[in-house]
Amino acid sequence: MSKLPELESATIDRVIEMAWEDRTPFAAIETQFGLSEKQVIALMRQEMKQSSFKMWRERVTGRKTKHLAKRDFLEAIFKSQNQKT
Repeated sequence: MSKLPELESATIDRVIEMAWEDRTPFAAIETQFGLSEKQVIALMRQEMKQSSFKMWRERVTGRKTKHLAKRDFLEAIFKSQNQKT
């Protein structure tokens, strides 16, 4: 399991929110919070009930929109006002 940095509660909540969003790639989470995909997965496993974590993993595994390299589009990406970059 990847070592997680100390994060404030509000930061954890925002990372979880972004991880649940279908169109927010892991790269955006890494840019904004410095967490790799493995660290996001570890955080989700730590913070969620087991059943919720399993449901989330099934949704994001292989999903093109969660990985910039797999996307066949780059334009028309929604950017939240809460997002730093």
